[in-house]
Amino acid sequence: MDLELLINLILAGINSLVDYVALHVITCLIPAFLLAGAINTFLSKDVIIRYLGYARSKLVSFPLAAISSLGLAVCSCTIIPIASGLYKRGSSIGPAFIFLWTAPALNILAITYTGSILGLDFVILRIIGALSTSFLVGLIMVSIFRKEDIERSTKLKAGSSKLGASSPVKSRKILGLIILLVALLLLPNYLGVGRSYLEKFLIFIILLVPLSIYVWRTMSYLEIKAWINETLWFVRMIFPLLLAGVFIVGVIGAILPEAWVKSAVGRNDLISTFLANIIGALSYFSTMTEAPFVKMLLGLGMGKAPALALLLTGPGMSLPNMIAIMRIFHWKKGVVYIVSVIIISTFISLLLGNIF
Repeated sequence: MDLELLINLILAGINSLVDYVALHVITCLIPAFLLAGAINTFLSKDVIIRYLGYARSKLVSFPLAAISSLGLAVCSCTIIPIASGLYKRGSSIGPAFIFLWTAPALNILAITYTGSILGLDFVILRIIGALSTSFLVGLIMVSIFRKEDIERSTKLKAGSSKLGASSPVKSRKILGLIILLVALLLLPNYLGVGRSYLEKFLIFIILLVPLSIYVWRTMSYLEIKAWINETLWFVRMIFPLLLAGVFIVGVIGAILPEAWVKSAVGRNDLISTFLANIIGALSYFSTMTEAPFVKMLLGLGMGKAPALALLLTGPGMSLPNMIAIMRIFHWKKGVVYIVSVIIISTFISLLLGNIF
């Protein structure tokens, strides 16, 4: 390989890393890791098992997982520690992976922004496509890993039954902590729409003050220590893989010819839709950046089905996301999930893109 080309590829990967660290770590990943640690430390296993566990009817747990993720304006990387925290705490595999997919692919902020950029028809298609994909993927995950899910559910129930019920005072304390952490994760994105990163960072700092005071006044040293230890577990397991994935995405972006991408997705057929899905799955899109990108490609002649595919897998998956999922949930689950999402979203996008 030519030395100059090698240097350019390395620089592309480094630039991708610098952008990611500068724009996403503080205001996105840190709150996500803290929230995941809090869920795993404080949230009652009984509550999660009752509503999202294997024994719960899929007619209840699947829609609940999808609806509860709609308010999370997060990217495909930020959602991993939160979804894995729920899974580790007692959620069945189906709802956990529905949550993992739906939050970045179909949150309220992304839907609103899609409507303002691409119009109401794409909003409707995105909602139908994302929910259909998530429920089908959830069913596949539950069906394939049914035996493991049952065994895991039995062990978790046995473990949770040995623990005493939380007191009302402790429950209110934990609820307050979760609310403040969710606000720290979401409000910089919601209030920072159209603003500079510095303004988002200032919003983050302002929200950090009441959280710090609340933790200092209501939690013991041992509680804080347990929370931080759980948070650091998620950081060690996930963060290095996200950085490696972001670097690889930067290198791929430098290799892939832009003209080829534009010409490959210009038809409303299976091949173009599949290619758009692959491009979306490998690329990294931060929250809401997929809509203007798709609008640009539509202006260059992109088909409606490939556009919908990119709207779904662009924010819903990424190479860093896939690497981390295989590490956290085991490579078999990761492979089944990734393949299922790509195949299902390809056919759903193709169907919807040609009907409407």
